[in-house]
Amino acid sequence: MKSTNEMQTSNAEMVTISRAEYEKLLGQEQQLLTQNERLAKMEQQIEVLMEALRLARHKQFGASSEKSEDTLAEQLSFLFNEAEVFSALEKDTEENVTTVAAHKRHKKHEYTLDSIPDGMPVEQVEHRLEGEDLVCPQCGDTMTEIGKEVVRTMKIIPAQAIVHEDIYYTYACKSCSEDADKGCETPVVKAPREKNIIPGSFATPEAIAHIMTQKFVMGSPLYRQEQEINRQGIQLSRQTMSNWILKATEDYLTPVYKQLHKELLKRDVLHADETTLQVLYEPGKAPQSESYMWLYRTSGDTDKPIVLYEYQPGRGAKHPKEFLTGYKGYLHTDGYQGYHSLPEDITVVGCWAHARRKFDEAIKSLPKGKVKGSSASQGLAYCNLLFAIEQGLAEKNATEKERYDERLEQAKPILDAMFAWANSRTAAPKSALGKAFHYLKEQWPYLTNYLKDGRLEISNNLAERSIKPFVIDRKNFLFANTPKGATGSAIMFSLIQTAIENGLDPYKYLTWLLKQAKDADLTDAQVVQNLLPWNTSVECHAK
Repeated sequence: MKSTNEMQTSNAEMVTISRAEYEKLLGQEQQLLTQNERLAKMEQQIEVLMEALRLARHKQFGASSEKSEDTLAEQLSFLFNEAEVFSALEKDTEENVTTVAAHKRHKKHEYTLDSIPDGMPVEQVEHRLEGEDLVCPQCGDTMTEIGKEVVRTMKIIPAQAIVHEDIYYTYACKSCSEDADKGCETPVVKAPREKNIIPGSFATPEAIAHIMTQKFVMGSPLYRQEQEINRQGIQLSRQTMSNWILKATEDYLTPVYKQLHKELLKRDVLHADETTLQVLYEPGKAPQSESYMWLYRTSGDTDKPIVLYEYQPGRGAKHPKEFLTGYKGYLHTDGYQGYHSLPEDITVVGCWAHARRKFDEAIKSLPKGKVKGSSASQGLAYCNLLFAIEQGLAEKNATEKERYDERLEQAKPILDAMFAWANSRTAAPKSALGKAFHYLKEQWPYLTNYLKDGRLEISNNLAERSIKPFVIDRKNFLFANTPKGATGSAIMFSLIQTAIENGLDPYKYLTWLLKQAKDADLTDAQVVQNLLPWNTSVECHAK
C-alpha cells in the first residue's frame, strides 16, 4: 500500500484530459506549425524581392562590368585552397582602383590620338605675298621665297546628290542615206544601253548602297533620310527608298545571301543567338506580339567570316533546326533550351559568360557586408579562374592543339572542383544565387563541351557582339512593317556585317556588288561565288 506522500507525487505527475481537449491541443500545435511555415515562406519571399530590388538598383545606377581578373591565373596552384583563391579576387579588385582624396577613382583608359590618314583627297590653297607686301621693311628691296609652312585641316562635306545622265547616240550610214532614192535601206545603229538597276526608276547602285548603309550601319531610319534629302531640294519619299532597297535585295542580294548560307554550313564551328523584333502586319499575330531575328555566324578562327541574320515569326526550336539542315559540327549558344533539341550531328557548346553573369548578379543582389566569403563570390571566382586561363592562351597566341592540351591540364581540374562545390551548396530556388546554381547544373554538359576541341570558345560573346548592331539599330527604326520587310532587313544586315567582318567598307562593297550583279547571271553558282565579300576588288576594302 502506497503512502500519502507517494500518492500526492504520482497525482502531480499525471494529468488526465478529455479526448476533445486533446484534439484541440493538437489542432493548436498544427496551427502554430503552419503559421511558422508561412512566416518562413514570407521571409524567403521578402528576401527574394529585396535581392531583386538591389539588383535592379545596381543595373540602373551601378557599373555593369564583368571583367576577368588577370592575377587569378597565378592562383591556379591554390585550386583546392578556396580561401586563398577567393581572397585573390578581392585583392585584385582593390588594386584596380586609385585612391584620391575622399574617394576612389578607376584608372583611365588610354586614348588614341586623332590623325588624318594618308591617301585622302587634298585641296591646296597657296598663300603668297604680292605687291607692296613683298617690299623689305629694312632696305626696300623685293623679298624672295625661302620656305613654306603647311597647315593641315580637314573639311567634312555632307552627302551630295548629283544627276547622272547617260547619253546614247544614234548612228546612220550617210552613203546609204544618199542612195535612198535608189531603194537602198539606211541602217540605223544605237549605242548599247546599259541596264538600269531598277527599270523605270532613277535609282543607281550608289544611291541604293547609300540608303542601305545609312539605315543599317548608321541607324538612320528612312524618314530621317527623307528629311535630309528634301533639304537639298530633292523630292524622294521614304516609300520610294523602301521600294528601292527591297527590290534590290530581292533581285541582287538574295542570291548572294543564299550562297553565304551554303558556305556557312560547310564550317565546323558556328555561333548562334537571337533577339526580338516587332512586326506590325504579320498574319495571325497582334502588332504588339514578338517576332525574332536569329543570328548565325562563323567562329573567330576563320579568315573568311560569315554573319547571317534570319527573320522568323517565333522562337521555336524548329527554326534553328531548319536553318542548320545538313550542318555537322559545333554550335556555340546561350542557355536557351531550343538549341538542345538539334540533331545529334550538332554538338551544342554552352556559354560561360552567361554562367559568370548569373553569379555576378547574385553578388549584386546581396546587401553590403555579405559579399565576402559568400557562395556567390566563390562561384564568380571559379568562373574567373576559367577565363584567366583563356586570357593566358590568347596572350601567347596558342595554337589549336595548345589550347586543347592546356585546357585539359588547367581548366578541367577547376571544372571538376567547381561541380563538386556547386553540388554541396543550396540556395532558395527563386533567389539570384539559386538561379545561378540552377543554370550551372542544368547547363553543365554543354558548358564543359568547349574542352572537346581547341577551336572552341569559352563563351558565346562573338555571337552577342554580332547581334548588337541589330539591337542598336532596332532602337532607331523600332519595328518592321511586314514579314517581307523583316526578311529584307535580315538579308541586308547579313551582307553589311559580313562585309565589315571581312575588312570591307560596306558602302563600297554594296555599290560594287550591285554594279556587278545587275548585268550578271545570278542563277550561275560560280558567278554568285565571285560576288562574295572575300572575292571583291581592292577598292572595296576599308582604309
